[in-house]
Amino acid sequence: MTYTENVRLALQAIKSNRLRTMLTALIIAIGLSALVGILTTLDAVKTSMTEAFSNMGANSFTIRNRGTGIRIGGPGLEVKPFKSIRYEDAIAFKNRLAAPANVTISVIATRGATAKSSQEKTNPNIVVQGIDENGLKAQGLDLALGRNFSVAESEQGADLCIIGDEISTTLFKHESAIDKIITVGNSRLKVIGVLASKGSSMGNNTDRAVFIPLYKAKVINSSSSPSYTLTVTVMNNEQMENVIGESTSTFRNIRKIKITEPNNFEITKSDAVAQTLFENLKYIAIGGVAIGVITLIGASIGLMNIMLVSVTERTREIGIRKAIGANPSVIRKQFLIEAVMICLMGGAMGILFGILLGNGISLAMGGSFIIPWLFIIGGFALCVLVGVISGYYPAKKASKLDPVEALRYE
Repeated sequence: MTYTENVRLALQAIKSNRLRTMLTALIIAIGLSALVGILTTLDAVKTSMTEAFSNMGANSFTIRNRGTGIRIGGPGLEVKPFKSIRYEDAIAFKNRLAAPANVTISVIATRGATAKSSQEKTNPNIVVQGIDENGLKAQGLDLALGRNFSVAESEQGADLCIIGDEISTTLFKHESAIDKIITVGNSRLKVIGVLASKGSSMGNNTDRAVFIPLYKAKVINSSSSPSYTLTVTVMNNEQMENVIGESTSTFRNIRKIKITEPNNFEITKSDAVAQTLFENLKYIAIGGVAIGVITLIGASIGLMNIMLVSVTERTREIGIRKAIGANPSVIRKQFLIEAVMICLMGGAMGILFGILLGNGISLAMGGSFIIPWLFIIGGFALCVLVGVISGYYPAKKASKLDPVEALRYE
């Protein structure tokens, strides 16, 4: 019954000082909004990145002529591009690798192309990529309509293409794009497949991409020295290191690298970029936590000040309660409960704003809506902690008031 009475008195005190209570709660809300908002955003980014890279398979790695050079929260790592991986080198590697793995070859033929069909055309933002028969699977892409390239079509450079969902919708509206002829740059291509819609992920939008046979990409490539990308998918993750070693040895032989010379190519595991980003995202998380904690410290000081003022204003009330039998413990609990309730009011607002802010940014980035239960529970626990810390000294001061002196207070 004591706790019920204390809660009632705390609510009554809060109602009688609505403005300053709301201002204090708002400061707490702002602090938690920053904290929960940034952490929710980072959680959503991690989820989006994990989904994006999992589509490429955890059991794969790529061979390129340069590294990623990705860093968040600081200057980018300096990347030294090596000489381009030629078409002949890529084909030789695919034919020579004896390890239990599948090799996929891909290359960007051109960026900023325009796809046309009859009177319709796309914006000049189409990426044309050459792939072999394994290219779609290596990139985690599925066909909504049509079929994939055959080995012969990939090697002979047939005038065929597989287009993204957005291109199909733009050029053919509600008609089927299969077996239709489109013009991409100076090439007339027959559509044999349409990809399932996937949206934008990590800066790539396959809905606005045109995939053509690998040799066709070699013929029409807009770059004078294109570099091909090799993606190696192993059958079992336990064999990853062995296959990487075998691939390194094979490609060094193809590139005619001497024993004393370092590699002139980069090998990157499929999840290495994600891991690099995750490592660097912690600096943003630390910054967000620091902002939230500093704001909460300011809010706790403000709350302590308000509670001290409240003790002074209610000295006579405290004297009356003590005179009718309330012991110091009951008085102390009354003011602690009041401080915690103010914090919980601000915490509820802050957590709500933080979740909306974090998910708003996540949805704008093409991610999904998430409810960070851990941050919600942690946020409320933090509010209780701040309330107890801020309210303890004022509550202790109130509990130690002499009832006779308190009753005489004017």
